[in-house]
Amino acid sequence: MPEYTVSDYLLDRLVEMGVDRIFGVPGDFTLRLLDHVVDHPGLVWTGCTNELNAGYAADGYGRMRGLGALMTTFGVGELSAINAITGSYAEHVPVVHIVGSPSTDTQTAQRIVHHSLGDGVFTHFLDMHRSITCARAALTRETATTEVDRVLVAARDARLPAYLLLPSDVGEAPAQPPANRLPGPVDPTDEETLDEFADAAARLVRKASATSDISVLAGVLVHRFGTVAELTELINQGPLPHATSVWGKSLVDEANPAYLGIYQGGSSEPGARKAIEDAPVLIIAGVEFTDLNSGFFTQQITRSRTIELGPTSASVGSATFAPLSLTAALRTLASIVAQVPRGEVRPSPAPTLAAGTEPTAELTQGSLWGQVAGYLRPGDVVMADQGTSFYGMATARLPSGVTFLGQPLWASIGYSLPGLLGACLAAPGRRGILLVGDGAAQMTVQELSSFLRAGLAPTVIVVDNRGYTVERAIHGPEQAYNDISEWDWTGLPALLAPGTASNSFRVTTNGALSEALACASSDADRLTLVQAVVPRLDTPPLLADLARAAARANAPRGGPLVEDGA
Repeated sequence: MPEYTVSDYLLDRLVEMGVDRIFGVPGDFTLRLLDHVVDHPGLVWTGCTNELNAGYAADGYGRMRGLGALMTTFGVGELSAINAITGSYAEHVPVVHIVGSPSTDTQTAQRIVHHSLGDGVFTHFLDMHRSITCARAALTRETATTEVDRVLVAARDARLPAYLLLPSDVGEAPAQPPANRLPGPVDPTDEETLDEFADAAARLVRKASATSDISVLAGVLVHRFGTVAELTELINQGPLPHATSVWGKSLVDEANPAYLGIYQGGSSEPGARKAIEDAPVLIIAGVEFTDLNSGFFTQQITRSRTIELGPTSASVGSATFAPLSLTAALRTLASIVAQVPRGEVRPSPAPTLAAGTEPTAELTQGSLWGQVAGYLRPGDVVMADQGTSFYGMATARLPSGVTFLGQPLWASIGYSLPGLLGACLAAPGRRGILLVGDGAAQMTVQELSSFLRAGLAPTVIVVDNRGYTVERAIHGPEQAYNDISEWDWTGLPALLAPGTASNSFRVTTNGALSEALACASSDADRLTLVQAVVPRLDTPPLLADLARAAARANAPRGGPLVEDGA
């Protein structure tokens, strides 16, 4: 029987935490470790076309499963992935980055080896990760298993990335299998603090004459900290009028008549804005107000009428209560709201999206997203890249059970394509839908080959507007720096995976798009790529609002504002 090693221990702990797949690119310092991955009965290796894409894929997987794993080689590999890890940190996605490094003898002797800076120092890259991970460890024979446990638990509980540096010889060192399971998450709530919060919240909630006077605004941290069920229980006490930030889209059932849509500060639909900003009692749960999900900080929230819940603290008016978990706070509020008389909630009208009913009419941003919204079905996983794709779909009402993913804070264009790869592999059996602009897709499109190799069959909609339309809308609509090379997108599947069956369409009219989507529905076992050609400067209304705000924010202080955008 082969000797049990540190590598085996690490992999067993990952499987224990729900990971069944590791993403990455092989390198000479990870090859023996990869042998252990391949031999592990609970893990699958998913090699990607480059380390950045592998990091994006691990992020997409982590959003769906609660923890993702990435494996790269020392130096060149890990630094290629560092943008992805930074995005995971910004957006609260736990990804464990495992880096294979030179042996301890090599490091102790300070030898000048490849993939290093040539100075004999092997901690430079670990130091680079200090600000973008919640925990790190350079593993040694003596401390490896203890440090693996510490770092993995930290990533799980903080919902942030972590980093493990594994020298090649340490990975092969003998170890004892885990004697016990890892400790579960600890609720930090102080009972006295919870009682004080409950008293303060009840006093504010009593100002509501009916549940229709209590509005809820929910954000992404509800999802990241695993409290969607508690949020749903609270909403269902009325049901309460509720909205999400665009970063929290699909957090709630958007088919619920009490759903108001997305709240985006001054860029919100009037009904949603009024219901949130004028509510006698407003409960904000897990929301982080950023420039792009607040209409560039145009939210108008009255603190004295607001209960705000974060991961480990809450506030009622100006009073703060900590430590208090989001789970405990939501459950407490549900019991308080249950005592309020039920009020009638008027259904909020869904925003009108042009459905493209005239078959021969030119395809536009409006008719494109109207048809895509109609194409979705319960259970789909929709990944939208930053720009027209994300904000074009943001206002659409999604069917029950659809998961909508994007990266609106870190906003690294190109993230969505490998991100969807990870999300689809984390949720087998669910249909993947990719919405991506042509400029973003050119950055990471080679990962389309991994979809085809893995036998996945997503619907890929490439918005062909010949450049960076989101940048054009902010500044320089006619500047050459916002142009890109024009590609024949329909030829890519055959180029990247010759011999693998797929469908490709280039569409310029509403009718052609309708036919392409119908084919994708009927031929669901094949990847379908739709090159959707729209006017170069056509911009979804929400994105146009944000672009104008971005132009103002980026303008020199005291200087004239020239709005070049849509």
